[in-house]
Amino acid sequence: MRNFDFSPLYRSAIGFDRMANILDSLSRAEQNQPSYPPYNIELTGEDKYRITMAVAGFAQSELNIEVNHNHLIVSANKQPEQQERTYLHQGIAARGFERRFQLADHVQVLSAQYENGLLHVDLQKIIPESLKPRTVPISVSASSDRLVAEQAKNDPEAA
Repeated sequence: MRNFDFSPLYRSAIGFDRMANILDSLSRAEQNQPSYPPYNIELTGEDKYRITMAVAGFAQSELNIEVNHNHLIVSANKQPEQQERTYLHQGIAARGFERRFQLADHVQVLSAQYENGLLHVDLQKIIPESLKPRTVPISVSASSDRLVAEQAKNDPEAA
């Protein structure tokens, strides 16, 4: 894989330290990120998302979902088998995993469902009312009302 040097961003971008840190950590994490289990991320509506992970072979009780400071952590611990098996070919992974997802600000986990070997985690970006843009009405002060009335009285043609 390619390595990118983000140090010039630190020197020239004031106030974007967090973004540069995220880009830097993503480039490092990409190199050692496990590919198991496979997953999809889909947009299901405006500001609504779904992560679907293929977790065949795991019972619902072996799966764990945790949200901690803008991180979604999905993990599983496979219970050891009671009987010893002799495999001629073992293509189905029987190991635990931990998959981490970085969540944007104000993204909340709504629900999780397990069906047919797939784990579905539904997310939604919910922006608080205090952070949404709002329109501020503009009022006219009493002194400017008097000024307009005086101008109309003194200059009847202007009205």
